[in-house]
Amino acid sequence: MARTAGVSRAAVSKVIRDAYGVSPEMRSRVEAAIERLGYRPSVAARAIRGPSFTIGFELHEIENPALNRILSGAVAEIAPTDYQLIVAPAVAGGEGHRAIDALVDLRADGLVVVAPHAASDWLEKLASRMPVVLLSRHDRSENYDIVTGDDVAGARLAMHHLISLGHHRIAHLTRGEETTTREGTPPAVRLEVYLDEMTQRGLARHIKVARAATPGDARRATSDLLASANPPSAIFAMNDDLAMEALHVAQERGLSASDLSIVGYDNVRLAGHRAISLTTIDQSGDDLGRWAVRLLLERIDGRTQVKRETTQPSLIVRNSTDHPRSEQH
Repeated sequence: MARTAGVSRAAVSKVIRDAYGVSPEMRSRVEAAIERLGYRPSVAARAIRGPSFTIGFELHEIENPALNRILSGAVAEIAPTDYQLIVAPAVAGGEGHRAIDALVDLRADGLVVVAPHAASDWLEKLASRMPVVLLSRHDRSENYDIVTGDDVAGARLAMHHLISLGHHRIAHLTRGEETTTREGTPPAVRLEVYLDEMTQRGLARHIKVARAATPGDARRATSDLLASANPPSAIFAMNDDLAMEALHVAQERGLSASDLSIVGYDNVRLAGHRAISLTTIDQSGDDLGRWAVRLLLERIDGRTQVKRETTQPSLIVRNSTDHPRSEQH
């Protein structure tokens, strides 16, 4: 930046900070260099003070195994670089602001954010000051990049699989009301697809949505579904965590996949264990992490155009789904 403008780094710093004593000619030269290089002021400021060679990674659930896959991909992508990943979990039930602010205070060169509850306008302001990549949310942004799985396609794969097996009484096990009503979050998108598929297939009378915030809630919700009038023969769970809790209840009751088929989402490593053998949707969590780091490093290097990357899901069929023993139309 300083070389392009033909001035010292100290002079660039003064212009960016709007410090006293900057001549109109110097200001013009520095601003022209910033415009020519496509740098935001925050990027230029980092060029002056020098990079910290750290990337902040904020995540909202430290025990979520799906996030472990994403982190693994991020670590693999960053390994050959000079950068170090700093992970900051959000406070349980929070919006992630505190963890994100901590990473900013640590002078991370950029942030990967997994914050389903953070307000979009707050993220826009943050991204106007430093490079930000938002993971696993279907936002429309002017300042930050977005990396997400195709939740519409993934949820349809899950529903089409169950329907193709002959299931009609399909329930959906999902998160709490706050998460599923926030536009663009994976739970909200997957719920919308479930409702659409059931309605379009003429199965609206069989719609049942159960909500669970904790593993205990998921087990109780599954028990309630099985105890309800005209209980489901299949459950499409919003993620593998919920699906495995439902599977636990089914196994305790001696139910086979013909009695209760269960499909999860994320294809966490435990889902493939032979004692679990969960049919699920793989959204390439490792690739999500890789893409997030890749886009962030591009931003740190000066790219200003917003980018969006979407991984394509695939259906992994295992033993938790089968043709229903009996099905009422």
